[in-house]
Amino acid sequence: MPRIMGLDYGDKRIGVAVSDAFGWTAQGVEVIVRKTEGDYLERIRELVREHEVESIVVGLPKNMNGTIGPRGEICQAFAEELRQTLDIAVHMWDERLTTVAAQRTLLEADVSRAKRKQVVDKMAAALLLQNYLDSKTR
Repeated sequence: MPRIMGLDYGDKRIGVAVSDAFGWTAQGVEVIVRKTEGDYLERIRELVREHEVESIVVGLPKNMNGTIGPRGEICQAFAEELRQTLDIAVHMWDERLTTVAAQRTLLEADVSRAKRKQVVDKMAAALLLQNYLDSKTR
């Protein structure tokens, strides 16, 4: 069955999560470290093929009052780049506080600072994708 990919887009790293075959749960897959402009697109394309992804959900960081600021505009441009490059459906999803929630969960689990840095983006992607999946089953 086709899957949905969740992306937590950042300046240096992109967290990646993919839904299970039924679209019920999200699992963190990896963190793509951005080294050069556009290098991440080929890796995303590989993951789309590998996991048979039919659509992508990109986190949209809104301000607490619901407006979209400069960071949100960057994420919207990234989503448009994905639409044009991959020719796949791309949806935006409000990701307010997902990174904060991921950090808190890792802190409560007593994960070291070095390990938190390695997984927080992947976990944030899984949280935003899970929220999206949950909204579709209501």
